[in-house]
Amino acid sequence: MNLSELVSQWRSSIPDPRVGLPEDVFLFVSSVTPLVNVDLLIQDEAGRTLLTWREDGLYPPSWHVPGGIVRYQEKMADRVVAVAEDELGVKIRFQPEPLAVNEVICPEQKVRGHFISFLFTCKLQSPLDEAQRHDPTSRRPGTWAWHDACPGDLISVHEIYRKFFRRGVL
Repeated sequence: MNLSELVSQWRSSIPDPRVGLPEDVFLFVSSVTPLVNVDLLIQDEAGRTLLTWREDGLYPPSWHVPGGIVRYQEKMADRVVAVAEDELGVKIRFQPEPLAVNEVICPEQKVRGHFISFLFTCKLQSPLDEAQRHDPTSRRPGTWAWHDACPGDLISVHEIYRKFFRRGVL
């Protein structure tokens, strides 16, 4: 099978790229081109920052800023709203202009190792699900916690956001 036939076969296996890609296709694409993603900087009135616990095999278990990859033909604003709903189950209000734009390159990563990241300032408009609150005695992926300062175990690719934490670093 030549490359053109292979690409045609892959295209036929993707019903609608606007809703996402099959995992194998996504991992391949992420190994040959940068990905565009949005990250949500959610802070409360006390200046605390909302983070979620991540354990996905790509990085060591650690805290991260909620975020997601922009889908084909999806507006970044729509992805910001979708991340808040999908990862936290909340409604948010956010500034339409990103607070920061960063290029992140992880030379050691063979997949998902190059991103163009847009950081958006967000405020909660609905309550967080208390059942998803982080319990330090039984860390579960996807749980959330407020942080007064940047935790020492922040995911390495989010070190670029350390400066946005209200009270500095631990």
